[in-house]
Formats: sequence, C-alpha cells, structure tokens
Amino acid sequence: MTYERQKGTSMKIFPRSVIAVTAAATLMVAAACSSNETMATLASGSWDDVVAAATAEGSVRLYSTQHPANLEALRVAFAQQYPQITLEVTRGTDVEMNPRIETENRTGKGVGDVHMSSDPSWIKNAAATGDFSTAIVGPAFDNPIYDRARSVIDDQFFLTSAAIFALGWNTDALPQGLRSPDDLLDPALKGKIGVVNPGGFAAVVDEYQFFEKNWGNGDFNERLAALNPRIYPSSLGIAQALSSGEIAATPMVQPLVREMATGAPVDWVLPEPAWGTPWYSLVLASAPHPNAAQVLANFMVTEAGQKALSYGYGSALPDISGSVGRAQDIPLPDTAALTPELTGKFQEEWERSFQR
Repeated sequence: MTYERQKGTSMKIFPRSVIAVTAAATLMVAAACSSNETMATLASGSWDDVVAAATAEGSVRLYSTQHPANLEALRVAFAQQYPQITLEVTRGTDVEMNPRIETENRTGKGVGDVHMSSDPSWIKNAAATGDFSTAIVGPAFDNPIYDRARSVIDDQFFLTSAAIFALGWNTDALPQGLRSPDDLLDPALKGKIGVVNPGGFAAVVDEYQFFEKNWGNGDFNERLAALNPRIYPSSLGIAQALSSGEIAATPMVQPLVREMATGAPVDWVLPEPAWGTPWYSLVLASAPHPNAAQVLANFMVTEAGQKALSYGYGSALPDISGSVGRAQDIPLPDTAALTPELTGKFQEEWERSFQR
C-alpha cells in the first residue's frame, strides 16, 4: 500500500510498538472473520435448534427465476413468520444464475443460500453430481400432501412450483378469443403473435419441441414462423406486450391471472395438452447461512410459502388458492434431447425459420 503526503499537511509517525499492536489486532479480526465464515455449519439436534441458529445468522438470500411479484410475496410471508431473518432475493435468468452458483461453489465464496431453477439440464446434472447442494432437513418435506416421493430428488432438490403455459390473447384485438393452438395459425394474425427466443434456454427449446410433437400435424412451428411473429426475451415480456396491445396472441405465456386482476384486456386458456416446466430448489453447499437456508427451504413448501410462490403457477401442495394446477403433474423434460450440441443446432434452425 502506498501513502501519499497531502499538500499542506504533515505525516504522523507512529512508534513501531504501536504499529505492531495494530497489525496484530488487525490479524486477529481478520482471523475471527475468516473463522466465522468457515465455521458456518448446520446446527445439530432438533428442528428448533436449526431455527434458533437461523435466527442468529439473521439473513438468507434466494436466487430465483420466478415472477417478481411472487418473490416479493414470498419475502413478505417469510418476514411474517420469521421477522428476525431477513430474506433477500436476487432474481435473474438461469443463464445468469447458474454460472454464478458454480463460481461461488468453486471459489468457496458463497453469497446465495437457496437456488430456485427451471433449467432441466442443470437440475439433472447438478442433482447427479451433488456438487452444489446439501440435504434438506425441514419437517415440511415429510408432510404427506407434499408427496416427497414425487417431489424430492436425492434428498436435495425439492419441487417448489411449476410454470404451466397457456394460450393468451388481447381481448380488444381478439374478442372471440382462442380455443386451441390451431386458432393461432389464422393468417389474420400475421405479425401479431408473440414468441420467446429460445437462445440459451433449454426449457424454451423443449417447449418448441413439445409444440412440434403435440400440436398440429408435425409442422406447427413451421406454420407459426410463417406468420412472422414478434420475438421477445421472455414470457413476462410477452404478457406485457399482450396487455399493451402490442401483440394480439401467443402460445407462450403463463396464465394471465395477475394481469386480469389488474384489469388488463387479456384472457387465457390452457391448451390440451399444455406444456410446462417445474422449478426445483436446493440449499446451496456454499451457503453462508446454512441454517437460515434450511428454514427458507422448508418455508417454501409450507402452505404460506406455496400461496406466495404458486399464484398463476402449478403448486407443490394441493388446493392452493391462485394456483392453476399441480406441480407434480409437470415432469422434468427429457434432457437427452437438450444437450448443448442439440440445443445449439435447434437454435440455428429456429433462427433460420423465425428470424428470416
């Protein structure tokens, strides 16, 4: 470190003994901080012991791709039950969050405590290695209505909710609405349909593949591309475009319950069959607040947590108000068809069709 003499001031000289004492004190503080970071471990004993240790930690951070309003609702609900533990949320796409988690794990400098992902390839690969997660211990996971056998992977990845995608439309532009995916292929909708760019998103690639397999006669994507749809980075952007009237219809939007509740001129219907993707969460192995992480994870699958996270989504518990289905009915996509090589090839083909 270099010190520069400021103009008009004099440099104070300290005795070596003072410097030595100061240096020693600094080292002791640094060692204590380092010790606190490395000694953060899960409390042994009962669940009450874990909660007590979580309260002492005082904060917890969630990484998630979920809807911002649902995450805010989760923060509020968690604060009501655990007022002494501050829940902080970092929202981003899986493309942003997954590399961050891998870096934190590799460097041992954890920031996030719990991660909520909808990337099927990352979920399956991370669950197989166990490198990024630790076992969940909360009592809510053993609630019979949560159905642990269908909801937890290797005692570490737990089902939190599921996005179930609908056909959506602007009621001013399409007062007659939509009844099936075939209705989207009306030539009158040319240039008025919204779709999501699948670049970097394995789940969106799977969605397009689902369309091809389950809708129409194997040429749904080709016919959709011929209508020159507008391209958006996410389904949230599409919902906003529908509400504003920028587009008239889409096959790639989550149920518009939130928008309808605020009076937006939109409506939706679930097609048969409907595509969806589940969110699985994990307590991170690099969590700096391991006890608070367990408390948050447990809370996420309680009724209060599910009411917050499942508005407009499939819920991991039955009979949750505001949910549109059961998360356990939405399987993880077949990741064998979602390797980087195959998704890259699909992206090239998609760009040739949809961005011509």
